[in-house]
Amino acid sequence: MFGLFKKKTQEEVLQKKYEKLMKQWHELSTVNRSESDKKYAEAEDVLKQIESLNSN
Repeated sequence: MFGLFKKKTQEEVLQKKYEKLMKQWHELSTVNRSESDKKYAEAEDVLKQIESLNSN
């Protein structure tokens, strides 16, 4: 109940975005290879941001 209004950390937001992009990448991988490659590249950028947060 007390976690209802808890603000998510930047790392949690980026992790959720990464998971969403990886899901989209997987769905597109069988349909449109070039679009799936773009989604994978976006996901890699988000992962680098997460890693840079963790290193600080």
